[in-house]
Amino acid sequence: MPDAKRWYALAGLVIVLDQLSKWLVLETIRFGETIYVAPFWNWVLTYNPGAAFSFLADQPGWQRWFFSILAIAVSAWIAFELKKHPEQKLLSLALTLVMGGALGNVIDRLRFGAVVDFIQWHAAGFYWPAFNVADSAITVGAILLVFGQLTVTNKKV
Repeated sequence: MPDAKRWYALAGLVIVLDQLSKWLVLETIRFGETIYVAPFWNWVLTYNPGAAFSFLADQPGWQRWFFSILAIAVSAWIAFELKKHPEQKLLSLALTLVMGGALGNVIDRLRFGAVVDFIQWHAAGFYWPAFNVADSAITVGAILLVFGQLTVTNKKV
C-alpha cells in the first residue's frame, strides 16, 4: 500500500519552490517595477493582502488571519485525506498541489501580512492579476480535482 509521505514530500517541494521564487523576486525586483519577459508576460512585484483576484484586499487586516487559518485548516484536512487515500494518484496529486500552494501563501501572510505575487500575463491590453508559484499549484490542483470528478466512472453499489 502506498504511503502518504511521498505526497507530503511533494507538497514540501511546492512550498520550497514557491518560497525560493519569491525570495529571488524580492531580491531582484522593486515594488511596482515591471520587467518585460515576452509580449504576453511581465515580472512585477506586488503584495496581495486578500485572496484570489484581490478578494477582500481592501479590508483592514482581519483577512490575513482568516485566510491563514482557513488555509491551515484545509491543509490539515488534505493531510488527513492523503493519509487515507495515498493510492489514488490523481486525487492525491491534486490535493497535494492545493495543500503546498496554500501553505506557501500562508508563509507569506505570516511574514509580510500579504502574499507576494510576481507573474503577470497580459494580452490585447488585458492584464491578468499577478500571481505566484503557489497560486499556480492551487489552480492546477483544482483543475485536476475537477478533471478527476468528470472522468471517474460512477458505479452504484
